Amino acid sequence: MAETEGTALPERLLITRTTTGDGVSLVILAGEVDLDGSGQLREVLLASVESAPGTVVDFGEVGFLDSSGINVLICAHRAAEARGVWFRLAAPRDAVERVLRLVGVDALIPCYPSVERALAA
Repeated sequence: MAETEGTALPERLLITRTTTGDGVSLVILAGEVDLDGSGQLREVLLASVESAPGTVVDFGEVGFLDSSGINVLICAHRAAEARGVWFRLAAPRDAVERVLRLVGVDALIPCYPSVERALAA
């Protein structure tokens, strides 16, 4: 992996974007995805789908996801579709996976149990 950029929002959400050797964007999240961090997350995800052949969002360290985060994911998914690139979610914890399932995002955006599986799909 190479080329890392990161953005921190005080005590709520840490967003790190890394590019793999084949140009895939890996966006690693830690903390809570809510209204406070959704604007920054939107910027990072839209930049990822505009510049990479594919994007994986790692939810392994996310304990909370609200409707603003869901909206950001749907927006990024639509942008990826419009550009003809793929967009995947990976490693959601139980609470986040439950939210994704309840609102049907898991049926819209491919979701994998691990980052490795998302990258390999």
